[in-house]
Amino acid sequence: MLLVLLPLGVAAQKPLDEVARIKANDDYIWGEGRGDTDAKATQSALNDLISKISVTVQSETSLDMQQINDGDKIDSKTAMEAVIKTYAAGSLTNTKSIIVSHEPDAYVFRYMEKDELEKIFEEREDRIISYVYTAQNAEREGRIDDALRNYYWGFCLLKSLQHPNKVKIEQDGVKHTLIVWIPEQINLLLSNIKTEIAKIDGNIVDLLITYKGKPVTSLDFRFMDGQNYSFINSAKDGLSQIELHPATPTDKLQLKYEYEFTGQMRQDRELEMVMDVFNGTPFPKATVVVNGGSKKEMKQVQQQYQTAVEGMSQVQHATAVKSPNFYVSTIEKVINAIRNKAYSNVKSLFTEEGYDMFTRLINYGTATILGKPELHFYQLNGRVICRSVPMKFAFKNNNRSFVEDVTFTFGADQLIESIAFGLDKAARDDIFNREARGWNDSIRMVIATFLENYKTAFALKRADYIKSIFDDDAIIIVGHVIKKAQKTAENEKYLDNEVVKHTRYSKQEYIRNVERSFKSNQFINIRFTDNDVKKMGVGEDTYGIQIHQDYYSSNYADTGYLFLMVDLNDPDLPCIKVRTWQPKRDPNINGNFDKSDRYYGLIYGGNF
Repeated sequence: MLLVLLPLGVAAQKPLDEVARIKANDDYIWGEGRGDTDAKATQSALNDLISKISVTVQSETSLDMQQINDGDKIDSKTAMEAVIKTYAAGSLTNTKSIIVSHEPDAYVFRYMEKDELEKIFEEREDRIISYVYTAQNAEREGRIDDALRNYYWGFCLLKSLQHPNKVKIEQDGVKHTLIVWIPEQINLLLSNIKTEIAKIDGNIVDLLITYKGKPVTSLDFRFMDGQNYSFINSAKDGLSQIELHPATPTDKLQLKYEYEFTGQMRQDRELEMVMDVFNGTPFPKATVVVNGGSKKEMKQVQQQYQTAVEGMSQVQHATAVKSPNFYVSTIEKVINAIRNKAYSNVKSLFTEEGYDMFTRLINYGTATILGKPELHFYQLNGRVICRSVPMKFAFKNNNRSFVEDVTFTFGADQLIESIAFGLDKAARDDIFNREARGWNDSIRMVIATFLENYKTAFALKRADYIKSIFDDDAIIIVGHVIKKAQKTAENEKYLDNEVVKHTRYSKQEYIRNVERSFKSNQFINIRFTDNDVKKMGVGEDTYGIQIHQDYYSSNYADTGYLFLMVDLNDPDLPCIKVRTWQPKRDPNINGNFDKSDRYYGLIYGGNF
């Protein structure tokens, strides 16, 4: 091969010729930048490109400039540039670049075809529609926090479209303009939430929260504690509890239902930038005053509260223990020990591993038992599972609290060997009420128990357990969303999904990352909802589980869909073969999903 060495000036002339060609072509929008480093020149070129894009779309846009922060003090071009910059966090990163010269006299040229502009806005519009459908699905399942979050985030992005007033959605044959329809849906959601006082004990107040008359599956809110609005509190399956400052009146409470979720918004730079540009939209119906009722009314609410407590512990299609008196006595001793903070008194009721989990549990925030637990006991492969003890865990240093229904598992020696945070009622019903060929009561309980143990292991920071349930050759992938899938022979059926810039970790690398996360966070809490489970293969208990996961920690939060392929042939030794995460549901798990999909995760990624 002949190597021709060109003079430096000749080599630099070729990119300059290409730059001149693009500048002369009206089909392109371009920007250029110079700097003493490549990075500065690249950013300068992007800023110049954004300015040119802003000029191009400004005359055609119908953006309401009154929505822009300080909109009455800046001109429309500056406002439009602010909006276009929100796309720079995502779509505009795919613009093409020409590096004419490198540092210290760096010169970078960035450009895109004008025809691509419409696609940028269309991609954001598709994302807004996705938020709407996700919100509707969440509302059907009583996940009112998810519904409010997705509607509000979709509405925020809607403001940044070129023609927000033209985006519509069809519902029952009627087309609705989203810029009007989404706020209506948010207000309807807020109007159908009802919070009632179930019990007052000093400055501790038990709350029953319903949506359209049924206990909410999940809801986040703040309350006026006598001085300021509190940190975020959660309701699960209708139950919550708040603690007021001493001497604060308890018969008239002010609550504010969460709908912005700014903490979780930080996971998405594009969405966060939109919020920085636009004024937030207030929803006055999110703030409510809850009055204490008469003795008769309070008694009725207490009965409804207890019904909700009982609903947390009952499951269908599971074999109940016929004579549970011994187990009832044991759990009541544990409950009294928690209430009296006399934890060592019940050490003899646990195995060594079980007591270690109990110790981790009582150190998982400030623990409070809610209501009077309705205990139900079910059999599982020689074990007995107690469902459940509803508890609240508060992390005041990190402005967060959670409600969990805690389950206890007894071994053959009748000692408590395991503790777990139960799935919410909607997620349990997905499993226990599922009509699926080849499923029996035992496998339903095995799947539910596995998921509960999995999410609890992260909450109680049980790295050894997590290590034990992953196959040595497990496919474990993390990453973040970057673009649409490119068609290949392997991933053709996933073309409609977003993919991620992914990193595949070995089991050892993944466990090290998990342990690092445990050390850096005061708490981790995982909530599972909206699951799809499919048996893989014939005659084997290997399952593909796709489940919606809300992940919270003291320094991070996100939401998305976790996928696990798990071998449950030995219920005592579950083995995860594949673990992936993606921001949206994959519809294919309901379709042709079989053992060949062991490599499902290769196009996805995510958090822990």
